[in-house]
Amino acid sequence: MSGIAFHLPNSDPAIPLSRHGVSTLQKSLQLQSNENHAFHSSPYILRSITVQTVDYFGGGRLGFVKLKAEVRNGNGEKLPGSVFLRGGSVGMLLILQPDDIPPTTEQDKHVILTLQPRIPAGSLSMAELPAGMLDDSGTFAGAAAKEITEETGLEIPADDLIDMTQLALSPDPSSPPPTANPAYLLYETEQALLQKAVYPSPGGSDEFIPLFLYQKRIPRSQLREWEGKLTGLRDHGEKITLRLCRLEDLWRVGGRDAKALSGWALYEGLRRSGKL
Repeated sequence: MSGIAFHLPNSDPAIPLSRHGVSTLQKSLQLQSNENHAFHSSPYILRSITVQTVDYFGGGRLGFVKLKAEVRNGNGEKLPGSVFLRGGSVGMLLILQPDDIPPTTEQDKHVILTLQPRIPAGSLSMAELPAGMLDDSGTFAGAAAKEITEETGLEIPADDLIDMTQLALSPDPSSPPPTANPAYLLYETEQALLQKAVYPSPGGSDEFIPLFLYQKRIPRSQLREWEGKLTGLRDHGEKITLRLCRLEDLWRVGGRDAKALSGWALYEGLRRSGKL
């Protein structure tokens, strides 16, 4: 990051910000050198980064970072630069269907949601798609995955996952070749720098969430058992619990969760386009 004034809180060591969105921003800014770029005549420059707060996880691992980036052109015009760095996670659309109906139909499909406290949203029971991470073997892991396994016995291996964001955002070989318009090609170049993921709050955070699909056919008796068990009602002191909802109701039941709405839209779009 040569040429950038870098300010750290006095108590914190150097922070490897290049692993977050800062390095992507630098690459995007470099594209302004192309004469077809909208900002070519007065390019924006990342002039300074001020790290304001740093949160650490257990074991001293770097957690969340709040910073202020000054991005300004030669005319003194600035771009908003208050940034919350938290990196990526994954979301999981888990669809269950009774095995006594044809797999080619959308009939009787159900989705597993988690209900858990989300303090930033002011909620102690937010309904959302399960979120977590992929471990070293590619298996869905984290608190939500643990709860799903404990309550249903389901484990979600890498081989059975479909990356819906990767499918949706990758070039479609059946589509016409892209236009030769230089401005459009420049736009495509910049898009390729981004993660193949959903950015739920790009105006303030670098958070990105690849959304995966996992579908499983189960005996109807098992589904009925889980419908009676996975109601979203928590035992005393239980922080996270599960709820089943019908796939066609996901847009409503999970309507406050960006992962749920994005997952539902990706699923429907990919299905209708023949990619699922």
